[in-house]
Amino acid sequence: MTASIATLSGPAFDVERIRADFPILAREVHGKPLIYVDNAATTQKPQVVIDRIDAYYAHENANIHRGVHSLSAEATAAYEAARETVARFVNARAANEIVFTRGTTEAINLVAQSYARPRLGPDDEILITALEHHSNIVPWQMVCQQTGARLVVAPIDDRGEVVVEEYLARLSPRTRLVAIAHLSNALGTINPLEALIAPARAAGAAVLVDGAQAVVHAPVDVQALDCDFYAFSGHKAFGPTGVGALYGRAELLEAMPPWQGGGDMIKVVSFEGSEYNDIPYKFEAGTPNIAGGLGLAAALDYFTALDLAAVMAHEHALLEAATARARAVPGLRIYGEARHKAAVLSFDIDGAHPQDLGTLLDHHGIAIRTGHHCAMPVMQRFGIAGTARVSFALYNTQEEVERIFDALERVRTMLVE
Repeated sequence: MTASIATLSGPAFDVERIRADFPILAREVHGKPLIYVDNAATTQKPQVVIDRIDAYYAHENANIHRGVHSLSAEATAAYEAARETVARFVNARAANEIVFTRGTTEAINLVAQSYARPRLGPDDEILITALEHHSNIVPWQMVCQQTGARLVVAPIDDRGEVVVEEYLARLSPRTRLVAIAHLSNALGTINPLEALIAPARAAGAAVLVDGAQAVVHAPVDVQALDCDFYAFSGHKAFGPTGVGALYGRAELLEAMPPWQGGGDMIKVVSFEGSEYNDIPYKFEAGTPNIAGGLGLAAALDYFTALDLAAVMAHEHALLEAATARARAVPGLRIYGEARHKAAVLSFDIDGAHPQDLGTLLDHHGIAIRTGHHCAMPVMQRFGIAGTARVSFALYNTQEEVERIFDALERVRTMLVE
């Protein structure tokens, strides 16, 4: 396995060619070349995405769906083509199963308020895992407060893996919805979705997958997964901020009421009542982030043109190298050592606060993330307040791994000796 990873990370994957596509990687921070390893928070953008957004505002800017003039028709066609791109990317059955949102958080809240809230009562349960990001916890807590339903949590073990037996034990006839991360932002754990989704579906529960971290690090096929909803954000997939997508089974979206009211989500409005639009438009009230949708499509097209197996192998090789260096640092503890893991390395060091590590590494031009990573229950599970987190993407290099840990060892010496 190691040989195949090394091979794919080499000739089959030209990381320097990839890096040339991302203009920000050429800049310096504090007089040193930027090393950006905060990709679990947001990814950098290739020039094709920047150019697509610029082209919209320079040549196509108009509101969509309601105009008869040429600019509006062109913008509408481009926006709906972007929806088709997203549908192909996740293998939805049709483009009308894709709802554009502001990101994963809004997508999950939409499902919480439009799907779950009208269906739940005091005898019902929502099942999540202890790995979840706050965005896949708080919306369900709110729904439980609104309906009297109960939130049930499946635990994780010391490796940071969901305990599948405990998850299955918590599935019951009362479970109406399961909400699970595809990939943990805090630990890098890749959940065994097949082992989690199939039993939930068999129990009669709907399944939502939070795919914010996974879409450019693992294959995504919503039909193969057999999930009911899949949510992700553009900015973690080399696209713009403020845009994302919700996949939903058409039959479920058809049965769900709108979450927000306004323009474009209606067919007819009178003071006596309104007739709602078809899916997905009844969930897209108001003028959307048109440029964001076009930029997201450009990002997905860019990524789709790459060899996903080579990307995954390259990132795995970075994780292996970083893990090996981390194990050699005195006093360093790694959190999250799942057997199936993406290129995320969370750690702390005896005598060094994670925030101090992040601040001092920044002076070496190295951008990492520190804190609880919007996953406080994960931190509580391990009895810590937060970690330092290095998260890799396809444009990171083995040389950067070495520079990160050379700098980290110097910083550790400053802080603890």
